[in-house]
Amino acid sequence: MSDAICSAKGCRAVAVWVLAWNNPKIHTPERRKTWLACEEHREHLSKFLGMRGFLKDVVKFEDWEAPEGS
Repeated sequence: MSDAICSAKGCRAVAVWVLAWNNPKIHTPERRKTWLACEEHREHLSKFLGMRGFLKDVVKFEDWEAPEGS
């Protein structure tokens, strides 16, 4: 998918990572929201979600398979 752009504010780089996350206060346990990340922003975005206890998985974009119903 050529239009997969990094979710970091102001970044227009091609995404190579999928960060799957869930906010347990508002999402059911199986629900997965996703942010996309370029190489440069993967660690920053992962830390942001991880500090809040939201980060569930980090997968290469090419290997990502969205869960059914997400």
